[in-house]
Amino acid sequence: MNASRPLLPRLGYYLAAAATFIYALFPLCYAIGTSLKTGSALFNTQLLPTAPTLQNYVAIFREQPFGQNILNSLLVACGVVAISLMLGLVAAYALARLPFRGRGVLLFTILGVSMFPQVAILSGMFELIQALGLYDRLPALLISDLIFTLPFTVWILVTFMRELPREIEEAALMDGAGPLTLVFRIFLPLLWPAMVATGLLAFIAAWNEFLFALTFTLSGEARTVPVAIALISGASAYELPWGNIMAASVLVTLPLVALVLVFQRYIVSGLTAGSVKG
Repeated sequence: MNASRPLLPRLGYYLAAAATFIYALFPLCYAIGTSLKTGSALFNTQLLPTAPTLQNYVAIFREQPFGQNILNSLLVACGVVAISLMLGLVAAYALARLPFRGRGVLLFTILGVSMFPQVAILSGMFELIQALGLYDRLPALLISDLIFTLPFTVWILVTFMRELPREIEEAALMDGAGPLTLVFRIFLPLLWPAMVATGLLAFIAAWNEFLFALTFTLSGEARTVPVAIALISGASAYELPWGNIMAASVLVTLPLVALVLVFQRYIVSGLTAGSVKG
């Protein structure tokens, strides 16, 4: 009896882990299976197709500039991540390490900006984009996405930078290091896991952004992939090219899954770096 007691919690843990794994992966597996079907097989509930084909993947590139849409999303997401991390790192240093009046109010104001829903600022952003002459151009999406990714990045990096030992900063200042040297040569290597985790979250947010991309772009060549997928249409709801939609969704999702798997170690260490003090 005593030997069987530890087995029950362990069995429950493995069952819960398996259920979570299946629940998380089933939509992706179903999308992959459906993307390999055509015709009436699309409405078959069988998970694995009996005659898999890449016809849907070929069709999305043949019928629309989907390659350009993927490139647009990649350029916007990478630009958002680069600017967010660069500005966020400098701002986090000022907010976390430099004492000045109103620092707490400023930090909560930055956090409050990211809490506004997109639709609340959509009309104002549209006027700004029009005034800058950026309508139907990728810089419009870059500016609009930064409104939400930059405050989030600053807030997260401030939390991690506060945990860095003061002794490191004092030693660098005594050796004559300036503020930029301190940030980019001393703090940046220590914040690498936090930068990777924050950058990946910002990349996912920019990659999946839909409302601004739908509003500020018009031509097919300027659209990003979420808008391109949403605008795949048929004669009616019953005639939608579900195979094409699933194929496009798989192509958009797999890069994110690959990024998470590659940087998993940095993500875990980055998100837990400031959780334990000591």
